[in-house]
Amino acid sequence: MTISRRSLLKAGLAGLAASTVAGCNNGAASRGDGEVIYWLWDSAQLPMYTECANLFHEQNPQYSVKIEQYGWNDYWSKLVTGFISDTAPDVFTGHSSKYPLFADKGLVLPIDDYVAKDNVDLSIYQKGLADRWIGADGKRYGLPKDWDTEVYFYNSALTDAAGISAEQLNSMTWNPQDGGTFEKIVQRLTVDSKGRRGDQPGFDKDNVKVYGLGYADAGGGDGQTSWSWYAATNGWKYSEGEPWGTKFFYGDPKFTETIGWWRSLITKGYMPTYAQAKSGVDVTTSFGAGKYGMTPNGSWMLGTYAGLKQVKTKLARLPIGPIGKRMSMMNGLADTIWAGTTRREASWAWVKFLGSQTAQDIVAKAGVVFPAVAASMPAAKAAFAKSGWDVTPFLEPVEAGDVFPYPANPNAADVTAVMTPAMDAVMSFEAEPSSLIKANNDVNKILSASD
Repeated sequence: MTISRRSLLKAGLAGLAASTVAGCNNGAASRGDGEVIYWLWDSAQLPMYTECANLFHEQNPQYSVKIEQYGWNDYWSKLVTGFISDTAPDVFTGHSSKYPLFADKGLVLPIDDYVAKDNVDLSIYQKGLADRWIGADGKRYGLPKDWDTEVYFYNSALTDAAGISAEQLNSMTWNPQDGGTFEKIVQRLTVDSKGRRGDQPGFDKDNVKVYGLGYADAGGGDGQTSWSWYAATNGWKYSEGEPWGTKFFYGDPKFTETIGWWRSLITKGYMPTYAQAKSGVDVTTSFGAGKYGMTPNGSWMLGTYAGLKQVKTKLARLPIGPIGKRMSMMNGLADTIWAGTTRREASWAWVKFLGSQTAQDIVAKAGVVFPAVAASMPAAKAAFAKSGWDVTPFLEPVEAGDVFPYPANPNAADVTAVMTPAMDAVMSFEAEPSSLIKANNDVNKILSASD
């Protein structure tokens, strides 16, 4: 999607917002006032939310829930279409990168009055999660449902063969000058077509059989599963006013040197070229085929990695950076009410239920994601342990408070439209990291123009 198309979309949503809220008709007048249409995108979560819906109906016979699940890309395009055609779902799963625009255009319902009326205890959630759903206008737009952080998934057969211990993997350090012990481990895990490792004489960086480090993409403007923790532990932050970016810092030397170091792993042969990474075979499939020693990813991917039966996968902490500690992005989802619904009371009842420990215990026991309610976490840890996962590396940054938020602002689509091609060009060696200074200026012009 180009910048002009995104701008047209935003203009359409701006005009749509008033009519949607004023019309208050989701095109389902024949449906009972107590039936809530609920959307989510993760098929792995459909069974547990179906269980939640059944229990909700048992406890609230006057209400029922119809769940519809769509894949990530279809989900958002259908949602926008629903806003425009007055057929959006009553309640839907929201994301930090999406809801700011919806809130800005009046398409999602503030729930402050409901929260106050029903005395909802916001302290039950993991620290910081409830605040993520307070918009730039100071209003609350959702109750947390789950959260995530990042770690390295590694192929233990490959690390064993390289003589790399779990202790070494879990005490990695990095810096943008020589990469620290992290780069040495990535170097050691890399093997060329003749079986020579990256730290052995004669290593052929142009004919690599196993890369020490895999990655999915260039990270765009958030770098959630690619570069975010390197930059954060180098003392960089996304913007002023985090998480509500008012002025971004993609041109900061701490950021450009971080990206320059990360890209150098391609030059050295320890990480695939951008063309290889984006060849059509996703990062987890390549990892499962034994092509990567380790890959960074989020906790929502535990189920996918568990399904890679041909490799034995374990988890390792993110590396300690120049600031002297580990840092992970902490993001989370929430359930949001469409502002145009005619079933506000039923929708709120469902959102409140989903945000309760009763519902999140069901989510926890499924062992798919980490529930937002802190008291539900022991059940989640037990469920993941039963599946063979020690999820401690995901939890430690949260417990230590060493986390940072996903960058949010109502202009996220336009920021993405600038930063995605800019980062793609850098990782493709079509541009230097210094080119991000111009990209950053373009981003900040967008923000200043929208004020």
